[in-house]
Order: sequence, then C-alpha cells, then structure tokens
Amino acid sequence: MRAVISSAEMREIDRLTTERYGMPSLVLMENAAAATARVITERFSGEIAGKSVLVMCGRGNNGGDGAATARLLAVAGARVEVILFGKLDDTKGDARINFDRLNAWKDEQALRENRDQPAPGVISFYECDSEKGWDQLVAGLLSGPHNIMVDALLGTGPTRPVDGIYRSAVDYLNRIRDTRALGDAAAALVVAIDIPSGLNSDLAELIGEAVRADVTVTMTAPKPANVLPPAAHYNGELIVADIGSPGELIEELDSQLFLTEACDARSWLMQTRYTADSHKNTHGHALIVAGSRGFTGAAALCANAAMRAGAGLVTVATPASSQPLVAVQVMPEVMTAELAETDRGAVSDEAVDYVLKFAQRAKVVAIGPGLSSEDERTRSFVRSVVERRTTPVVIDADGLNCLAPWPSKLRGTREHPIVLTPHPGEMLRLLGTEDKSALRDRVAAARAFATTNELILLLKGSRSLVAAPDGRVFLNSTGNAGLGTAGAGDTLTGIIAGFLAQAYGTLKESADALATVIAALYVSGFAGDLAARELGMRAMTASNVQEHLGEAIRSLDPRGETPPLLAGWHNFETRG
Repeated sequence: MRAVISSAEMREIDRLTTERYGMPSLVLMENAAAATARVITERFSGEIAGKSVLVMCGRGNNGGDGAATARLLAVAGARVEVILFGKLDDTKGDARINFDRLNAWKDEQALRENRDQPAPGVISFYECDSEKGWDQLVAGLLSGPHNIMVDALLGTGPTRPVDGIYRSAVDYLNRIRDTRALGDAAAALVVAIDIPSGLNSDLAELIGEAVRADVTVTMTAPKPANVLPPAAHYNGELIVADIGSPGELIEELDSQLFLTEACDARSWLMQTRYTADSHKNTHGHALIVAGSRGFTGAAALCANAAMRAGAGLVTVATPASSQPLVAVQVMPEVMTAELAETDRGAVSDEAVDYVLKFAQRAKVVAIGPGLSSEDERTRSFVRSVVERRTTPVVIDADGLNCLAPWPSKLRGTREHPIVLTPHPGEMLRLLGTEDKSALRDRVAAARAFATTNELILLLKGSRSLVAAPDGRVFLNSTGNAGLGTAGAGDTLTGIIAGFLAQAYGTLKESADALATVIAALYVSGFAGDLAARELGMRAMTASNVQEHLGEAIRSLDPRGETPPLLAGWHNFETRG
C-alpha cells in the first residue's frame, strides 16, 4: 500500500532528499519528466515519433516538469508545442533551467536544419501572459489537432479557484477532451503532471473548475485529491512515479491514510493458500444470518459469495418460512438452517441461543442482508448476537439498521473483531443523524467512528474505504460505478465473511482481521472491474461479480491457484 501525503509533506520529502541524500532538486525534476514522458510513450505503444504534443506550462516547478517533459518527447521524435503562461523572465530556479534547456535544444535543432541535418523532433515555444495572447494562439498559431496535451500549469500549489488566463487554459483542455466523450476517437490524450490543475491537492472537495485528465502522473506518493472523490474523478488513471526519493522519508511521516494496491491482496492470498492437505475445515465455516419473508435473495447472494470466495463451509440461518426459498436459490454446496421467526417472517429473539450455539462451529458470523429491522424482537436478536459473539462478526444492511444509532458501549475486540459495512445512508443512521454534512469528510468521519468504537469500518461509496481501530484509513483502488447495483453489498459481505473464515481457519491466532477485510474489498472491486470489462457497467449484476471472483484471485496469485503436477506422471512412458 502507498501512503497518501499532503503537498507540504511532499515539499519536505523533496527538501530532505536533496539535503540528507545529496540528490539535486534538478535531478528530481528531470526524473519526474522522464516518468511522464515514459507514460505518454507507453500509451502509444512506444511510437511517439511524429506525434503532435501540446504542453501547457506554468511559471513554477510544475511548469519546469512540463518543459523537461517536452524536451524529452522532442528528443524521441515528437512535434512539440510549449506554451509558457507568463514570461521566461518570470521563471526561476530549476524551472528556469529547464526552460533554458528547452530553448537551447530548439536553437540547436534550427542549426541542424540549416545544415540539412535531420533533427529528431520539433519544438515550438510560445510565451503567453494575457487573454489576448491566448486568443491569438488558439486562433491560429497552434498547429493542432494534437495527439497529446500535457497539463503542467499549476501542480500542487493552488488553494483558490483558477481564474483569468489559467481558467481559459483549463477550459480549453476540457473542451478538447470532451470531444472524445462525444465520440471523437482522435481527440487528444490529456495527461496531468502531479495533479490536474484547478484542484487543491490536499482536499477531496472541488474548489472550482479543474482539468479533467485521462491520466495523471503524480510523483513519489499520491496526494489526497489524487485519490479522494470527487476530486479523484478528475485524475483519470492515476500513476505514482518513483523519482528517487528514499522510501524511508515517506515512512518517517507516519501517515494515517493509505491507498491499497494489488500487492496487499496478493500478500493475503499467499498467506492463506490451499496446501496439499487442505480440506473444508481448514478454510473455515461461515455462518450467514440473513433473509426474511420477501427478502430471500439477499441471503442467497451473501451465502453464494462466501462460498465462491473460498470458505470451506457456508450455512445460511434464515427464518423458518424463508428457508425453503433460500434453499432453492443458494448453490448446492451451501447449507441452510431454520430460525424462530416473528409473525412478519423476520428473525425472532427466540433464535439467539440457537444461533450462538451454532456459531461455536463457525469461524465467522455475518449478519444483516435482507434481515428486516422493523420488529423490536429482530433488533433485540441482532444486539444479543453481537454482544455475546464468540467469533469475528460482519454486520451489514438491516443488521446495521437494527443497531442504529450505534450503542455507545458496544465495542470490538482483537479476539472477536466487529466489521461494519455501511453505505452512506446506513452510516448516517449509525451516527444518529440525517445531516449529510456529517460525511462531508468521509475519512475523518470513518476514522472517528472506528477509533471511538474500536471496530473495523468499511464505508462504501465511489471510493470505498476501511477505517481501523488505531486510526489508519485505507482507500480501495478497485471497483467501478457498476457496483452500485442491487445485491452488490450483500455480495461484498459474503466475500468478507468467506475471507475471514479462511483467515481464522488457516492462520488461527495469527489471523489479521483488518488485512483480511482490506484484501476482500480489493478482490471484490477487482472482480467487479473484470465483470465490467466483459459486460459493461450498465448490464453487470451482483451475480456477475461472484462469477468473476475466480478470475480475480487467479490474476493476483496465479501460482497459489495452480495445482501442482504429480512429478513425472504426465509424461510417464512404459518401456519394455
């Protein structure tokens, strides 16, 4: 996983890289440019020669990154136009050096042309410090259309909305990009260096108009606006580039916000791999308490997901009148059990002792999908099961509603952790408020709730996150809008339960509930991404996510999912 850092922390890392490790800041800028040029070149399968590139530069270090990127692309054979928003005399430091290098390369190119010597690429350089000058450029001086447009205008510095000539430049970039959204496949690829101009890099909220990039190349570590929505939606594909700052400088910051990566899920999968002597009990028993009259599908989705996620055994405990319907919807491998019910067909508090006794055979209990929360006896049942739990417990949907607002004395423990998986509406009910501003800062709200109640909170949304009891928050980097479909939450709960069953069945006392939930969320989102690639986001369903779990897991840990061959037997020949 990667630490998410503020703009001030990024500046401090750059300073210490130079002062403590002797790496000149100019080298860091050159490395940033090399990383950006490499990303652009890879988008065109390594064929950048002859491509038309427009690089928009501000006067600061972000503009210096852009100038160096322009030079490297021209060296590779591209036709590059560079606009400096300001005058060359206004630049200073490393940025000025790179603008001077750009002009020196351009002058050398002109000499080569005069001598009839082939030049690798072309650079045109413009200074623009007024709206009139910008209008003239757009009207005829720029050679467009461009294959690539690079945003190196403002970087991580802005704290107020863009205006004036910078607002015109942002609007221009967005207007060109929008032509692709309308079906123009030839529209330019928009690449932002560090962060799309117009965003405050330390905030999730928008402060004004901003560049909508296709790709953002950020340096050393992601910033909050790279990863937190709605600002994150302006980044397009995010690439974090290593430019030479030692990793120990990031570790010294003791960040409390992280972006999860494939390696986090892969590590968990490797720890819980099937072995030659694995069997159903090795991989744990998940007990799913779910369903009510008229809401049997949620129970089936949750149970099936737990089984597909790798749990050795799965049992759905559901009200007696719902059991026949649940039994015909679940996979044949899933067992069912009847629970005492209310006159409305919801679980009754008379079922508490039975469930707790049954749970002694399980490694994890998941409670809530389709359960109903209208009857006080159901609410009492949920409260008693959670309070008297002897396993980790995952609470979702109506399980959360039964406990809302969250009881102040109910706490998770290391031995028997509590995992909550609310969507924003459920989270507000847990907080006991209808004021949506309580979730304006989702990271802070989730962190406060998790630390206060000593539990693991998975707050769902366009960028789901996991908050830990110790204050750390982990942003998930997989998933898409198609996961906002009916039953996706039930499926996620099942995957989490299935992963926890395996963790506590395989690793026993060394099982890490937090790492398990982080891995389950990543794999679930990845399966959703694979489903969307095949079916499109509009047509995908929660069942499609389950169907792609195997592919997601195999992609992350192919070696662990491939059974070993019996040595020699596949090529055995009998010789006389």
